[in-house]
Amino acid sequence: MKKRVLVFPCGSEIALEINRALKDSIHFKMVGASSISDHGEYVFKTYIPNIPFVEDAAFIPALQKVCDDYKIDFIFPAHDSVVLKLAQHAHEFKAKIITSSLETNEICRSKEKTYKKFQGIIPTPKLFQKDNIEKYPVFLKPSVGQGSKGTCKVSNKHELDFYLSKNSELLILEYLPGREYTIDCFTNRHGKLLFAMGRQRIRISNGISVSSKTVNNPKFIELAEKINKVLSFQGVWFFQVKENTDGEFVLMEIAPRIAGTMGLSLGLGVNFAQLSLFDMMGYDVEIIRNNYEIQIDRALYASYKINLDFDTVYIDFDDVISLQTGVNTDAVKLLYQFKNQKKEIILLTKHAGDIYQKLDDLCISKNLFNKIIHIADTDEKSNYITKNNAVFIDDSFAERQKVMKNKNISVFGVDNLSALIDWRV
Repeated sequence: MKKRVLVFPCGSEIALEINRALKDSIHFKMVGASSISDHGEYVFKTYIPNIPFVEDAAFIPALQKVCDDYKIDFIFPAHDSVVLKLAQHAHEFKAKIITSSLETNEICRSKEKTYKKFQGIIPTPKLFQKDNIEKYPVFLKPSVGQGSKGTCKVSNKHELDFYLSKNSELLILEYLPGREYTIDCFTNRHGKLLFAMGRQRIRISNGISVSSKTVNNPKFIELAEKINKVLSFQGVWFFQVKENTDGEFVLMEIAPRIAGTMGLSLGLGVNFAQLSLFDMMGYDVEIIRNNYEIQIDRALYASYKINLDFDTVYIDFDDVISLQTGVNTDAVKLLYQFKNQKKEIILLTKHAGDIYQKLDDLCISKNLFNKIIHIADTDEKSNYITKNNAVFIDDSFAERQKVMKNKNISVFGVDNLSALIDWRV
């Protein structure tokens, strides 16, 4: 039986990384929960809204109830504040929390505690008081925070006074002008570091690296080993460094959780989410990775939720399923989704030639369709649409217009097939 994994909050980029890593696993079933309406609703079929916020006194009892109601085996926290909160209350849950020790979480949640812990062990940023700044620019950041929220580069005392008047608790750090790197790591339950791989953070949006590439540097492994000896990790974790003016790697932060761009490692065959779960289950895991360079680049993508109920699909062939370049893989993905949903699929085509031979040529089984209707080029497709609770997919605007007018059903072109794709798992 599949183990049930709860991801909270399930709409964060961290949660989406976890989902991508586990959604097709034969071992785990995904459940998502959030405090606010977010993208998780479009990703998780089992989606639980309106969980109290993490600082609310009702948060822990509400999450415990979710775990009981949905028979949750593991909880993957997907926000820094949630990671710490669940580590603090781990003993109150039957489900296991996928993170490291409470002490490690408490240190990592505070930049100030982190820098003090590692001072003299690995390079950490110089920390200034307001009146003893050596030179500008300096960098301000909250001791407790995530991503780039609340951070700023300050070029003079006037700017410094302005930002400190807004938040007097900001840390004043040396400005690190160089390149920024994340090192993705995995430590097993015996405390052995099994994996550490660096990646350059090329382009960053809202604190998440949306463009990143692998960088092999033995210094990253050396730093990972030193951190691993000081803190007690179990499962996935990461740390970030940035180059100072001398090109030296200086620690920025450490986090005992999935990183927002660990999908780069997944592209190499290293599934940190699954490894962490298996390690928590008591299995001795091994890690293999493919030996090639890889770069990831991300942008916003769209998922749709449409209020449309139908049980029959009429779909065209030429320039919909078959393109000049070959098979339209998006259309075939959608056909198999319809098949899984038990919808009736009717191929309605004016293909010039033997449609069955063409399907064979493209390695598309005729059994994918409940019915194949091959009509003359002069026929009207609307004459062959007999089901009312249906949709019509065709590349021709004229055909779609006639079907919508005569049959009063929803019609789709190749350009908006994505509106029909259900990404939830």
